[in-house]
Amino acid sequence: MDDHPSQVMPAVDTDTPVVPPAAVVELLGRDGRAALVQRVSAWPVRIGRSPACDIVLDDPHLAAEHAELHLDPGGAVRLKLLPSRNGGHVGKQRLSGGDDAPLPANGHFQLAGCALRLRTAADPLPAEHLLIVDKTRHWALVPLLLLSMLFFQWLDRWSAVDPDARWVDYASPLLSPLALVLGWAGLWSLASQLFQHRFPFTTHLRRVLVVIVALQVLEWVLPAVAYAFSWPRLMVLESLSTPVAGAVLLAWHARLVWPGARRILGGGIAALLLLGLGLQMGNRQEQQYVFGPPYLASLPPPALRVVAPKPPQTLIESLKPLKAELAKQARKDNEGAGDDDGGE
Repeated sequence: MDDHPSQVMPAVDTDTPVVPPAAVVELLGRDGRAALVQRVSAWPVRIGRSPACDIVLDDPHLAAEHAELHLDPGGAVRLKLLPSRNGGHVGKQRLSGGDDAPLPANGHFQLAGCALRLRTAADPLPAEHLLIVDKTRHWALVPLLLLSMLFFQWLDRWSAVDPDARWVDYASPLLSPLALVLGWAGLWSLASQLFQHRFPFTTHLRRVLVVIVALQVLEWVLPAVAYAFSWPRLMVLESLSTPVAGAVLLAWHARLVWPGARRILGGGIAALLLLGLGLQMGNRQEQQYVFGPPYLASLPPPALRVVAPKPPQTLIESLKPLKAELAKQARKDNEGAGDDDGGE
């Protein structure tokens, strides 16, 4: 006789109904975001315009009772169309009244003009998106950047006009860039409102001002440094700075508008930058330089000179290789002139 008590297995109740998972039906907008979310309280789920439906949608293209969602014993969900004039779709499959089809894994289906999605508690949720919050609280930075931009604009205008120029001669060079910058920031803010449902005008304005002021500072600093150390090739950076700064600015704005597509947008902007630089090189193929001249077009004050000036004889020696080229070109011109005289 066995002294150990026998283990009694608990009885399994096969009649216990399977508890359906919690679910919601989402009405999707044009941007793919959920414009309306309604919780599923019981199965089957009837969808239509009638208040008697479980999911009520205010769309005149829907019938009073347009469709039903049925939960199979295995957990799959099927869409059944009720009599209607506009029917629906599951993927590319067209459904009419009386037709039914299983929902795909993503739960997307369409009734008339309504794009819908069924989400259950069993469906995996996408990763939580990082909310980019502007934590900058230095409100004086934007006015300071604005004043800096206007100062450099005034300085450029002051160096180009006569000393007795009227104040109206400065109005357009100062106000036009200001209006352009404000409009640029406003357009990017509208894009943020469309895709992120917020209007970060100050953030977009600060970003474009940072890039513009950096370019203005570079425009004044580069010639001074190149002149001080006799580095004329440093001016190549001036030609490269504008397209590179434009690409950085676009990527900076796009990161705020579409944070989930930073890599794709960054790759596209980088490809456009390389294409633009390649076209710039192609346009200057016949010139003696590619991105920038090997000389200084403007000379800063002599007080900024750090290195010792080169004697005039150095310049003369550097020009000697051009003598043969100039003589060859002169012979061609003379021969061309002689042919013209003989023809006459």
